[in-house]
Amino acid sequence: MSTHAAADTTAASVDVPAGADGDAAWAAATRAVLAQADAKLARRFDGGEIVDKLVALRTRAVDEVIRAGWQRCIPAGAGLALFAVGGYGRGELFPHSDIDLLVLADGDVQQAQQPALARFLALLWDAGLQASQAVRSPAQCTEASADQTVLTALIEARPLVAGEAAQQGLRDAVSPERVWPARAFFEAKVREQAQRHARFGDTSDNLEPNLKDGPGGLRDLHTLGWMALRSFGVRELDPLVGLDHLGADEAVALDRERRALGRLRFGLHLVAGRREERLRFDFQKLLAERLGYADDGDSLAVEKMMQGFYRSAAIVRRINDRLLQRFEEHFDGAAEPQALDDDLELRRGYLATRKPGWLLEDTANVFALFAAWAADTSLRGLHSQTARELARALPGIQEYAKASPALREAFMQLLRGPQPVKTLERMTRLGVLGRWIPAFAQVSGRMQFDLFHVYTVDQHTLAVLKNLAAFASGEADERFAVAHTVWPQLRKPELLLLAGLFHDIGKGRGGDHSELGAVDAREFCEAMGLIEADTALVEWLVRKHLLMSVTAQKQDITDPEVIHRFAALVEDRQRLDCLYLLTCADIAGTSPKLWNAWKDRLLADLHTATRLALRRGLEHPVAADERIDENRATAGMLLSEEGLDDDVIDAVFARMPRDNFLRSRPEQIAWQANALRDVAAGETVVRARQLGGSGYEVLVHAPDRDGLFAAIVIGLDRAGLAILQARALDGPDATIFDTFHVLPNDPRHAPAPAQIETSLQRVLAGDLGRVLPARRSQPRHLRHFRIVPQVGFAEAEAGRTLVSIVCNDRPGLLADIARVLREQRLRVHDARIATFGERAEDMFQISDEHDRPLPDPQRQSLRDALLAALDGDPR
Repeated sequence: MSTHAAADTTAASVDVPAGADGDAAWAAATRAVLAQADAKLARRFDGGEIVDKLVALRTRAVDEVIRAGWQRCIPAGAGLALFAVGGYGRGELFPHSDIDLLVLADGDVQQAQQPALARFLALLWDAGLQASQAVRSPAQCTEASADQTVLTALIEARPLVAGEAAQQGLRDAVSPERVWPARAFFEAKVREQAQRHARFGDTSDNLEPNLKDGPGGLRDLHTLGWMALRSFGVRELDPLVGLDHLGADEAVALDRERRALGRLRFGLHLVAGRREERLRFDFQKLLAERLGYADDGDSLAVEKMMQGFYRSAAIVRRINDRLLQRFEEHFDGAAEPQALDDDLELRRGYLATRKPGWLLEDTANVFALFAAWAADTSLRGLHSQTARELARALPGIQEYAKASPALREAFMQLLRGPQPVKTLERMTRLGVLGRWIPAFAQVSGRMQFDLFHVYTVDQHTLAVLKNLAAFASGEADERFAVAHTVWPQLRKPELLLLAGLFHDIGKGRGGDHSELGAVDAREFCEAMGLIEADTALVEWLVRKHLLMSVTAQKQDITDPEVIHRFAALVEDRQRLDCLYLLTCADIAGTSPKLWNAWKDRLLADLHTATRLALRRGLEHPVAADERIDENRATAGMLLSEEGLDDDVIDAVFARMPRDNFLRSRPEQIAWQANALRDVAAGETVVRARQLGGSGYEVLVHAPDRDGLFAAIVIGLDRAGLAILQARALDGPDATIFDTFHVLPNDPRHAPAPAQIETSLQRVLAGDLGRVLPARRSQPRHLRHFRIVPQVGFAEAEAGRTLVSIVCNDRPGLLADIARVLREQRLRVHDARIATFGERAEDMFQISDEHDRPLPDPQRQSLRDALLAALDGDPR
């Protein structure tokens, strides 16, 4: 279908009589014609038509409808002029883009033609065009343009029905001589862009990025265009090449990425069926399919599509930074360079090369540039011309495997020198690291279609390295209990940085990414000339980087046998310290919501217990009796220091289960004892305390009753608390001694400990059988990640049964599981709750009501009941 054929299908030819009835008929006919035209554009999109032609065709079709409606409603010679403004004025209409209009007229004409203008706008809406219009005189345009966002829309005005006098009047009204001179406009747009980027965390590498407004999105390209128009009077970026503000290669790259982003946006509007700029989970798979991506053994179709977007956004941001700097120089002028050495100089605070082509000569010069950049923290960045030359030098950068020993040593010196993590971040952003380590280029922009990893692999890796840099600063961070004290113990910190760099580099290739990454890490370290001991440490850290997290979250680290097994795998203090720091940095760098005070304490406790085990020697494992005696004695000393005599302490300790002295820390035992000492035996005790951050510990000590554990879990859930860990112990005299670590579902409305106690006391004081889980709908984002529920059984200690559950996480999940256990008349002795994005992995030690393990028939009955609860309506 030709461009002219597309125009012929629009409403220009719809012929209906005037009047209200005629307007309704015209609008209905026009709506149908527009729908046909949009359907044809959608088919052409699916056929691979370039997006520029599609948006131009839609703009032309809408132009004809608006002109036809104008002629129908506005009498000739009325003194009104009509302009398209904003994106519509730019001629960039996507399937559901805004349609913004300006009616230019003097005040008396505006008043006289108000009924006709109202009819015109209503007619467009009835025809299916959700247009908005502003009616202003030239003077009012000048006044409104005091808001630079209004000016931005007006400078792109395109006449639809306007004579030359009206067009000139509008140009004069918004000229730099009257409002927003070029420099002031540029500075305002720079501030606006920085604020817009900050709203998205200053990164495009999010799970649901915004194609239009996010960093590196289409709005950044629009902003460059607006700056060029205001500063140089050009409506496209290409003329900036002739003005020596933009390289020809940069212009080609921007145009390529603009088309790529535009195609994504056009397709997103189609699959969403409405104006949508955010690549939400609801649409990602549909859009990937529509764009022709397919799953394969390494990646899902949606992951391939998203990787393309992230890479486009990165290129746009890279060139955007250079152009902003050149615009700044245009206004400020080029300052006199200050020589730093024979090869480098300063220009207005930016690091620049002194000789054109220097970076193209040798990769060693590229590394020297980064070394100089790292050595001076006062630098504003790279000069734009140097950044452009660096981009041109990228194809010539050798990968490490083919590089000379001197070049490899230069890279290692960057890791050992000042600001090594900042240097790696800069090398990543500017494309150097991906050339030096090709495997890193493969994970650049690679997302994982889940809720656990909220960043692309390369951005997650940088987040991990930044966390390590924070540990190295020596400054205490309340989020990490002991990390800043562990870092100084490292023998060679650069080895941990290498492990952080390689820990996820094997993702997206199929197979175990830890094993694949370990192979890559060894090859790299050997090529860098590291001694075998250092190479083995980096390789081991990459291979085992999940070990500490899994051990802490899925096993009982108060069990001496667990600590002994973990210590045997770690073997020495250096490995332990490195693994601890890498684990903290990894979890905290996966998602801002993933790290919490409970995980900090778990890992710190595991680190401390393992360090003591290694100091004692693996040939001397700690027995349970020894740990119990030690914890009991230390807790007793703490209580004595508070003024309690030995008889009171012994009486309170007698009300506690023996295993509590094995599984709890001394200060925790002392807190529990204080909660019990003023309460008579047989009474229900509920106590809560804040642990740091937003986490709480909750203690429940009460006479045992059927359904008590389920009632506690449901009560905590109804109080808006998520359970991270539950430990259910049988106390003396038919009592229970349960402890829970919880977090508020909404940190903005975190309850006080006293509120938790009152709420839970109220629940336990009633009929436990009538305590039911709260009804909640499933959050939108969880609906797109389907995990087939799995229920498994194994033998546990003390004749108990271990049941493991893997399923989709959702609000009230644990409460529903507890309800099933109650209905099956089962007792819970321990629970470990772990959530990884949309995936819940929970484990329970259970027994029947007589404290016996479950036989096979009872296991099958429980499995059926759990699967029914997990797979059914979450409400």
